[in-house]
Amino acid sequence: MKEPYNQYSLLLDRTARKVKWYAQQQFKELGFDMTVDQWLVMKLTDENEALSQRELAALMYKDMPTVTRIVDILCTKGLVERAESPADRRVSILKLTEEGREKVTSSRKQVRSIRLKAWEGLNEKDFDEFNRILNKIYENLT
Repeated sequence: MKEPYNQYSLLLDRTARKVKWYAQQQFKELGFDMTVDQWLVMKLTDENEALSQRELAALMYKDMPTVTRIVDILCTKGLVERAESPADRRVSILKLTEEGREKVTSSRKQVRSIRLKAWEGLNEKDFDEFNRILNKIYENLT
């Protein structure tokens, strides 16, 4: 029996990398002055009240040092700020600055358009099957 998972694992990884690469190129062309990961941090911070860096790392499936570097950059840019958690002063809670909130709000439509490019030509049946397969892969690893 052939081992199709080798081929499909490579295809899945290649596709995920291409999606991120394409989005980053579009960010550059649109003058967003941030990476896809930086935008994701801002989006998740905007959508989740009182989000800690540890919770953010879990949502992004990234390690803490990586998330810390991204947050440091966004703090330097004046888009995100850290606040001490009222429950535990060792924990930093992330908040968007007013400038950060405006940037997320103003870029949402363009980011949505960038993301939709990957889905062109797919129909509802394709999405249902894709969803089923990806959820099964995820469940297998949980």
